[in-house]
Amino acid sequence: MDRLRLSLLSLAAVCALGLVPPSAQAQPSTPAKRPIVEDTMAQRMQACTVCHGQQGRATNQGFFPRIAGKPAGYLANQLINFREGRRHNSAMAYLVEHMSDDYVHEIGRYFAELDLSYPPPQPATLSKEALERGRTLVFHGDTARGIPSCVQCHGERMTGALPAFPGLLGLPRDYLVAQFGAWRTGQRHAVQPDCMHTVAQKLAPEDITAVAGWLAAQALPADTKPAAGPIKPLPLACGSGLQ
Repeated sequence: MDRLRLSLLSLAAVCALGLVPPSAQAQPSTPAKRPIVEDTMAQRMQACTVCHGQQGRATNQGFFPRIAGKPAGYLANQLINFREGRRHNSAMAYLVEHMSDDYVHEIGRYFAELDLSYPPPQPATLSKEALERGRTLVFHGDTARGIPSCVQCHGERMTGALPAFPGLLGLPRDYLVAQFGAWRTGQRHAVQPDCMHTVAQKLAPEDITAVAGWLAAQALPADTKPAAGPIKPLPLACGSGLQ
């Protein structure tokens, strides 16, 4: 009797630890219900939040840009560029490989309509002279070298301009430097004529550091939405508008 009692107690302990094979355990009388996942754009775009942050708002650190609130045309253009090989990122290329143009534009409209708060700016790490150089290039360019100002395309408030020019404030310094470098070396392209490639090639490395450092250190204005459109004719022919 003691041996039988010991065997029963041992079996009970094994069951409690979950070591009995499923076939030997009691099965529930009704199957568990799977959670229902809503088929919405918000749910589908959860894949984007792994890198771009919750709702695409990102942070002001690292190499992943904010996509929430960017112009729909710009976002669609970049997805197409990843799909067509003008921009290089294996994860992005995989995600968009089989997306239609219609769905790409639907994604662009979804993120463009998100009006979310921005993180605080990054602390300035450059000298006053370098920051002033960055500010001058942003607002005035460098006529002697044929470099237009950033505000001529990206809006006076640097929050972007419709239909396809992105805002440059609220982006991480490292991301800005990396993108300038990609434009400059030809690792990133747009539909011809590739205006940003032309501009970036004329920028010296210290210019890129100055512009990125100044932009990353600026607070966002009260109205963070893109401007209605370029106020003046564009300083260069730009294929992004053709997309």
